[in-house]
Amino acid sequence: MEKRGSTVLIAAALIALGLVIGGYLLGDGLRRSRAADRSVTVRGLAERDVTADLAVWTLNYARSGEDLAAVRAQADADTGAITRFFAGLGFPADALRPAGASVMQSYDNGVQRFTVNQRLQLRTGDVARAQRAAARQFDLVRDGVVLQEGSGITYSFTKLNDIKPPMVAEATRDARAAAEQFAKDSNTGVGAIKSATQGYFSVEARDGDQGNYGVADTPFKKVRVVTTVDFYLR
Repeated sequence: MEKRGSTVLIAAALIALGLVIGGYLLGDGLRRSRAADRSVTVRGLAERDVTADLAVWTLNYARSGEDLAAVRAQADADTGAITRFFAGLGFPADALRPAGASVMQSYDNGVQRFTVNQRLQLRTGDVARAQRAAARQFDLVRDGVVLQEGSGITYSFTKLNDIKPPMVAEATRDARAAAEQFAKDSNTGVGAIKSATQGYFSVEARDGDQGNYGVADTPFKKVRVVTTVDFYLR
């Protein structure tokens, strides 16, 4: 009987010890789980000034009159003047190409009139030369070429994919710097990245606020990207 009582006491002690150990392990696991879930979400910014590498200048011009043949001859003369203008500025012949033409008929007090609309387009990677040409466009006006509404030069930056990787890395570094400042203020440390989301890349006019330019009106642009990064805290 005494032996049986000792056995029961030992079993009870083992059970109690198991409960203590289990409780400790459970608590420690919960503590570590909560620590693993501690994180901070921050945003990182990267900006880069770039210069357009493509200029496209569309020139719309028209001639009107009662004699279709004469009107067409005037429009052809304008085409010749435009071609000579760009050739004189050093552009290769294939940089300027026809981009459309149309003939419209109308009546003015019963008299038939014809309007010939033509469009030429300059496409070049020599942005600096294109800027100089745009600055001298009134030379065309002096030659009798009347540019219509819709004429204008646009500048594009086509090498965005080349700068995306370093800009994403820069934005991520900026986000980590913000996380480290947060961790310093809260007496913690910054661990690995828990999750990250890359924002979209925007191309804006670099001097838009000052010069009131649209993004396509200037060759000087600013590329921006914002990333959202969730860092573990330790």
